[in-house]
Amino acid sequence: MTQLSLTNSASTTPAIALDAFDLAILEILQRDNTTSQREIARAVHLSAPAVQRRIRRLRESGVIRAEVAVLDASRLGRPLTLTVEVHLHDEHPLRTAGMRARIMAEPAIQQCYGITGEADYLLVITASTMAEYEALTERLFGGDDNIRRYRTSVALTCLKMGLHVPLGG
Repeated sequence: MTQLSLTNSASTTPAIALDAFDLAILEILQRDNTTSQREIARAVHLSAPAVQRRIRRLRESGVIRAEVAVLDASRLGRPLTLTVEVHLHDEHPLRTAGMRARIMAEPAIQQCYGITGEADYLLVITASTMAEYEALTERLFGGDDNIRRYRTSVALTCLKMGLHVPLGG
């Protein structure tokens, strides 16, 4: 299973220079990454080989991090979306290594952010039932004396969900 890194790539690598053609290609791919290179070439007024080279460069540079299908979790028997704020006693990497490893290994955790403010981490989790969620929190947090507390919010509705990155000025 491919997972994206927990680290923010912007903090470790510099932005690469993108021109108007790159941005137009990325807009198309964000809407539908199954669009053929020939169709993209027509839309952005480049040759198909030029589009192919640009897409390869965008992949190799890490601008395109993954190409995935976005699934509807509720249609797959996972109707619950929960956010969890995790509060730690100590943020030292040696004290958080176990928790971070458990988070990375848990498929039900869709996103994890190290955050500022009162909490230290914010998780986005999908679950089929509250019992499943409770078992997950026991696996993640039970017995970890560095977890001060965690606070869960259950999403009642989804107003907007996406991974689209604004590219315009």
